[in-house]
Amino acid sequence: MKQLYSLNKYFWKYRWHFILGLVFVVLTNYFRILAPQLTGYVVNTVVHAISGQDADRANRAIQKDESNYDFMVQAVIQRFEQAPPGKEQEWRSRKILYAGITLLVIAIISGFFMFLMRQTIIVMSRHIEFDQKNEIFTHYQQLDTQFYKTHSTGDLMNRISEDVSRVRMYTGPAIMYFINLAAVIGFSIYFMLKASPKLTLVALSPLPILAISIYFVNTIINRKSERIQSLLSDLTTNAQESYSGIRVIKSFVQEKAMLGFFKTNSEAYRKNALSLAKTEAIYFPSMALLIGLSTLITIMVGSMDVINQVEGANVGRIAEFVMYIQMLTFPVSAIGWTASMTQRAITSQRRINEFLLTEPVINVHAGSLKPKLEGNISFAGVDFRYPHTGIHALKDFTMQIKAGQKIAIVGRTGSGKSTVAQLLLHMYEPDQGILTFDGVPVNSIQLESLRSQISYVPQDVFLFSETIQNNILFGMDEAKAGAVKNAAIQASIHDEIEKFALGYETLVGERGVTLSGGQKQRISIARALVKDPSIVVFDDCLSAVDARTEKSIISNLYAYLDNKTAIIITHRIFSLFEFDQVIVMDEGAIVERGTHHQLMQQNGLYAEMYARQQEQDSDTP
Repeated sequence: MKQLYSLNKYFWKYRWHFILGLVFVVLTNYFRILAPQLTGYVVNTVVHAISGQDADRANRAIQKDESNYDFMVQAVIQRFEQAPPGKEQEWRSRKILYAGITLLVIAIISGFFMFLMRQTIIVMSRHIEFDQKNEIFTHYQQLDTQFYKTHSTGDLMNRISEDVSRVRMYTGPAIMYFINLAAVIGFSIYFMLKASPKLTLVALSPLPILAISIYFVNTIINRKSERIQSLLSDLTTNAQESYSGIRVIKSFVQEKAMLGFFKTNSEAYRKNALSLAKTEAIYFPSMALLIGLSTLITIMVGSMDVINQVEGANVGRIAEFVMYIQMLTFPVSAIGWTASMTQRAITSQRRINEFLLTEPVINVHAGSLKPKLEGNISFAGVDFRYPHTGIHALKDFTMQIKAGQKIAIVGRTGSGKSTVAQLLLHMYEPDQGILTFDGVPVNSIQLESLRSQISYVPQDVFLFSETIQNNILFGMDEAKAGAVKNAAIQASIHDEIEKFALGYETLVGERGVTLSGGQKQRISIARALVKDPSIVVFDDCLSAVDARTEKSIISNLYAYLDNKTAIIITHRIFSLFEFDQVIVMDEGAIVERGTHHQLMQQNGLYAEMYARQQEQDSDTP
């Protein structure tokens, strides 16, 4: 149960819903408990009338039973017993009619409070569900890049949807039924003991067996629920990856293979779900059997007492106890259901807490400074190794960039170029060395302030299922008139956007599926340009465009990047772009640095890469 302690803050937040719900549960069951007593009175009245007992003897018997009833029932019975003079016989049949009407009124009042009970406790659970999903989503966004590299999207989705829904079943129905159970048992046992301790003992005798069964079965349910949730995460992950990579699957004709993977995961989930269903299928009928047995024993013992004329025994009391047992039927049978929901909630909340208790390596609020960045950047002896793979991405990386300079970082695939961009955005913390902006260490700058002043075009372009305009404006609270169009022109994508039927209002589909790779890259570039920051970082963002478009973009960028600090990471060499410094990397270390002309004269790795590129470009028709 300790896993559910984290929900206490929500119960406190919505305490008035909870308190009012508790009151309505008590009132609902209070009025329900009046029905068996009034029914017992009616049955005894009918029995006395049929048996031909004289009125005085019948009244004495009724008065003796009446002392065991609730004060409201006593008041009603006293009113019914006040027959008009000379109309005792006629009144006897009429008061049964009035008792029936009273029972109907009691049922309506009880139903009204039941409505209010659900409107408070169930509504509270919906509020908690809403808050919990927001809390999880907010925490997800604060977790660092390393977390997302080691956890699947399907599992993340499952915890914020399926697991939260199961927790809601605890904060709503489970708690409501548990309180209802306590109220029903409390009221019922109190009046049952007042009426007949002997019949109470007989009626409740199966309950210890029920309690033991619940204890053992809940252990099984908890274990199976945890396994099912884990399998559901695997199933969701499988489906999510298949949907996202559907074009790759189709191009390699792997539909059957992916269906096979899905069937395997689905079959494992099905078997475990059926196993849990079988456990519950045996559990609930067993409880119904025990409750039915209790009813039969009560009727038998009560009837024998009536036949043997045991003092205080009467047919009305048997009817009253049968109704008590029937009232206890659903709450007692709901013990298993409530326990099952609670166990599933414990399992789900444990999975949720695993992520909520995960502290991001890069704390969003760790830095307290919010300096206005001018563009001076310094790497001093930076070393970095990816924790999940152990790859030594940067080795003694030292680089000085002055405000307004244009820097190119080139190198082969896997040389550590993109890692530089990740560190600049403080996605990771360097293992050694210091990274500063205008002399301020990166871990002293608030993340939001840092990233809001840097425009970044990632190597893996991501577009949202939105319009082109909204994708370009992503991250902007507001933009100047014409800013989107200007950014698109500079990224050499404006003319193509204008050819679409809806222009900038064209929906790009999931991950920009309706666009070509080059179009997605250029829209991503426009998204960075419209931000107009002091520092821009382009991570191999022109790999999917042709040579003519590349030259057009470079020409536009040269004018746009005036007075801005620009870091262009690429595996291609842009000889037309006049860089202040070119950094050549290989296996995580800087092997050459200088201007284009200086590096060409060194005739090293840079010159070799440039010669190979020129050869490939000349071979391209």
